[in-house]
Amino acid sequence: MKKKLLEFLKNLPLMDLGTGSKRHITKSKQIALKYAKEFYKPQAKVLDLGCGDGFWSEKLKQIGYQVVSSDAEKKYPDCRIIDANLPLPFPDNVFNLVWSLDVIEHLASPQNIIQEIKRVLKPEGAFILTTPNSYFWLYSISKIFGLSPKDMQRKDHQHFFHYNDIKKLFPDSRIYGYFCYTAPLKFKIKNSWLVSKLSPTFVIVSMTSLK
Repeated sequence: MKKKLLEFLKNLPLMDLGTGSKRHITKSKQIALKYAKEFYKPQAKVLDLGCGDGFWSEKLKQIGYQVVSSDAEKKYPDCRIIDANLPLPFPDNVFNLVWSLDVIEHLASPQNIIQEIKRVLKPEGAFILTTPNSYFWLYSISKIFGLSPKDMQRKDHQHFFHYNDIKKLFPDSRIYGYFCYTAPLKFKIKNSWLVSKLSPTFVIVSMTSLK
């Protein structure tokens, strides 16, 4: 029963939960990419931390970034094998941007990787991250059927973040979300209550100039 319900919820045709076949087209990633484009400067260097299949590394290259791609396993030819649970093997102040999509929930210590990200960024650098919102409305409904966020998300997730958790981890960053229905009803949201309740994903953006 639980398994069938889980599959039903994940495959609702009107929903954009940012997972599975929609992971490259979900609104959360479009929002993140918009800010990467806004931040771009010639010769800017970006670390794609957790590059996976390299889809977003290629998108960042198309913008014009010099991309260093990394992940714990090599699924992309240009990927450098790096365990993000350990100190990053880069000097201080080397990247203009750190881009990391759906990674921090997999790591033993999000606090450690945040410090490492800040260390490798240049003084005017920025980071753009995404991570699941484990307390948006669908998870509240799933509790009725005995399903927890842990049941709904990937088995290798170590953290299940609430909006308040993200705010504590990133006190100086903007936290965006999105209304997750199909176009034309998919749009960015930034009100904290709406993001915490309606968005399946947090989009965390730290840069000097934001709209």
